[in-house]
Amino acid sequence: MTSKKYLPILVLLFAGMTTAWGQTAPTAAAAATTQQLPQIMTVVLLAAAVIMFVMSLIVMLKANSFLTKRVMRMEAEKMGAIFPDESTAVWPVQEDVFARMRKKYWENPIPQEREGEIILNHNYDGIRELDNHLPPWWINMFLLTIVWAAFYMWYYHFGGGGVNQATEYKQNMEAAKKEIAVALAGKANAVDESNVLALTDGGALGQGELIFKSSCVACHGQNGEGLVGPNFTDEYWLHGGGIKNVFKIVKYGVPEKGMIAWASQLKPADMQKVASYILTLKGTNPPNPKAPQGIIWKEDSAGADTTSIKKG
Repeated sequence: MTSKKYLPILVLLFAGMTTAWGQTAPTAAAAATTQQLPQIMTVVLLAAAVIMFVMSLIVMLKANSFLTKRVMRMEAEKMGAIFPDESTAVWPVQEDVFARMRKKYWENPIPQEREGEIILNHNYDGIRELDNHLPPWWINMFLLTIVWAAFYMWYYHFGGGGVNQATEYKQNMEAAKKEIAVALAGKANAVDESNVLALTDGGALGQGELIFKSSCVACHGQNGEGLVGPNFTDEYWLHGGGIKNVFKIVKYGVPEKGMIAWASQLKPADMQKVASYILTLKGTNPPNPKAPQGIIWKEDSAGADTTSIKKG
């Protein structure tokens, strides 16, 4: 069998590789260097897989043809007939250079006249087993995987443009943190007076302070000392202390006393931040504090409030 028989298959194979490369090259040229090589590697791997499949199919077809002819020759000998030998053909086919290279560097079988040197003592219905060497295509593919592994290690681990596992892990962790932040932001906007908790994070309290100074100082003073509204720096509360009571007042307001409801202007997360900041003003002793109003409010371990002396 000559290489001309494989020519249509090889032409289609290389045409497919050329098309795939043409589709990848413009994208690779427009992308960054770190994005080019993975695309090229993908094309090379796909091309290698296609080549392996085609060559494996060819080898299977040749093996099937050889075994078929061998069985036919054995059956002919049993019946006393002469099976024509291709080597005795009137017009012997001369192998071209491609066929010789294919047999030497891809197939490289032991010549039939030397099979007696590698034949084993196994005999199955007249079929003898040969101790042949590994085909060159298998060895070449194995060597190619070693070269590929060395190139892969250099590119991804020793100064190439690829992202190694440690860097990829950090990138994935940063992406996960962003996703968690988005999820927590959505969860934060679901808080209400029944499940709100006091925040202690410095960043959240800082945002609460900004909200307080932009929206609350007109009635409660720059430092929470109290003006029209009550003083936040002492122990006395008109409508109960603690994060839940303060959040509720911020959310619904006290219209009869001029305290507006901020539910339509602030998100639940922002009301939680400003309420948490208000709780931090207790005991700060600002100048010119307003006289105490309401009653002393304390929260015990069970969440119940304890009241005592009433003021104002």
